[in-house]
Amino acid sequence: MQVVAVLSLKGGVGKTTVSLGLAGAALAHGLPTLVVDLDPQANSTIALDVQATTGTIADVLDEPSRSALRRAIAPSAWGEGLDVLVGAEQNERHNHPDPSTKQLERLRRALSRLDDPELHSSLGRTDKTPGEPYQLVIIDCPPSLGQLTRSALAAADRAILVTDPTMFAVSGVQRAFDAVQAERERGNTALQPLGVLVNRVRPRNAEHDYRIAELRELFGPLVFGGTLPDRSAVQQAQGACLPIQSWDTPGAREVAAVFTALLGRLLRSRSRT
Repeated sequence: MQVVAVLSLKGGVGKTTVSLGLAGAALAHGLPTLVVDLDPQANSTIALDVQATTGTIADVLDEPSRSALRRAIAPSAWGEGLDVLVGAEQNERHNHPDPSTKQLERLRRALSRLDDPELHSSLGRTDKTPGEPYQLVIIDCPPSLGQLTRSALAAADRAILVTDPTMFAVSGVQRAFDAVQAERERGNTALQPLGVLVNRVRPRNAEHDYRIAELRELFGPLVFGGTLPDRSAVQQAQGACLPIQSWDTPGAREVAAVFTALLGRLLRSRSRT
């Protein structure tokens, strides 16, 4: 099981868009995937159109037990093999600015219990057996560096740093990169930044070209070669609660291709460890 945290310490850059796009790519390629919606806004949960649950991620962080997981995970309407650990506004109570080590470990402990056969049975995953959890876990983080984002980094193998091509891009990426490095030093030595993904890029825009060049100069090969274009299809697909991969327009296909490449890079990074 590979765990990836999708984060940005600057709001409004499309972090949830990246989480959803990566989930759609995993679904299209048949990878059993769990999206963990850590953001109290719960936008991923809404867009993934999940069934009603009797629990949420907030309950799991109260007590990371198998029974709490069973109550808080539901299938996405996007397709079989994609599930959601649902988000809720109540998760804000877990976003302490200075959490204890015990608090930071709760998400990792919860994810270690995903091999629960009763959980897979309740989700209709009859092909699952103990010891075979999801192949991919995508954590959609809130845009702040409190307990929630730090919990994600404590549990993750890789981190995708999301930004947009504005004047604040460099400082936002630098703070996110520093957060990843700090979590490595605190004990999660397996954590590595997968790279920087630039979102909402407009063609032939001099300011965007300048900011992307600035990012590449400072962060080198960590900046993905492919950028996400600013396309209305992204908002249209999310509004319809559908993956971008099933939205049949030229803009959607352009965006979907970037997410396919991102998934490939993520899976290759696992084979190198």
